[in-house]
Amino acid sequence: MEKIKYLFLVLFLLGCASNDRAAVDYYLINKPLYDYDVEEKIKKLNIELPTPGEPIANYVPTVRFSETKNSMLVYVSGTGPRKENGNYLTGRLGDDMTIEEGYDAAKLTGINILASLKKEIGDLNKIKRFVKVIGMVNSTADFYQQPAVINGFSDFIVEVFGDRGKHARSAVGMVSLPSNIAVEIEVVVEVIK
Repeated sequence: MEKIKYLFLVLFLLGCASNDRAAVDYYLINKPLYDYDVEEKIKKLNIELPTPGEPIANYVPTVRFSETKNSMLVYVSGTGPRKENGNYLTGRLGDDMTIEEGYDAAKLTGINILASLKKEIGDLNKIKRFVKVIGMVNSTADFYQQPAVINGFSDFIVEVFGDRGKHARSAVGMVSLPSNIAVEIEVVVEVIK
């Protein structure tokens, strides 16, 4: 029986990519990715993840892709700052919104993105890392502080996920966004299966 265990271990390790150490730790020795529970941390921040909203057009909120034996990437469609009542924070930076209000809208969008991810993967503790973030800011042509606005998302994600929340990012201005929402954010995350 011991030989079978070692054979399984060797076969498993051979099937893992060289950068899949986290997956090996997660599956073989039950070592969690975090030294805390991500979902409990969100609760301690007095944040309750909402029920994800339905798409407003012909698309899906999340797509799994690039799956390997131990991990996958999950793409989250453009998400906006939907409030608990179902309405969105609207406005245009450089016109009728301050940078602080935009920052808060980006953080709220982050909360909505985590709700979509939870619905897709079940447990936010499986998020190995945030890979890419595209932040779009509804702004006037003479507003140049888009990164300061999208920091609302980035700061929140790093607060919750630590170094695993650090990501590559674009923060760009848009002439308009759907329904005049203040920000729209897309993400790609790597998830342990």
